[in-house]
Amino acid sequence: MNIARIFRHLTTGQAAVKRAFPAATLIAIEQAIAQSETTHSGEIVFAVEAALDMSLLLHNQSVRERAIDVFSLLRVWDTEQNNGILIYLLLADHNVEIVADRGIHSQVKQAVWESACDSMEDAFRREQFEAGILAGIHAVTLPLQQFFPPKTISKTSGLPDKPVIL
Repeated sequence: MNIARIFRHLTTGQAAVKRAFPAATLIAIEQAIAQSETTHSGEIVFAVEAALDMSLLLHNQSVRERAIDVFSLLRVWDTEQNNGILIYLLLADHNVEIVADRGIHSQVKQAVWESACDSMEDAFRREQFEAGILAGIHAVTLPLQQFFPPKTISKTSGLPDKPVIL
């Protein structure tokens, strides 16, 4: 059990999310996702969570495990070509994970996602949350463009472009 991590999670609340992601930043992220999705047929979802609750902390849930749970909870897997991507930020840990559905995951090496996460986490350490997420959206857009060109008809998945605050 990591006492420092538990303390960080207990002291990081929704106010921290609002400071890191004010309304203008959330709008910029939503617009970046919408713009990205005009260039490919994939779906990008960004979700931020202030902190884990105590039960998850006591079970030592990793950020990766939580990101996979959120991927399922938000139904990011529910796309026609299995090409949804979740960018998940756990603010208390300043840790980000990218979870890609099986259609895109089979095409892109894990190192690509890890590099994008490292870049975002570096920006977060400098308190540059908007720049970090926008860079992450750009990083996941490139493989989506390569493997999933845009459809000529409108998308039907209905996944939101608006950032999800958990």
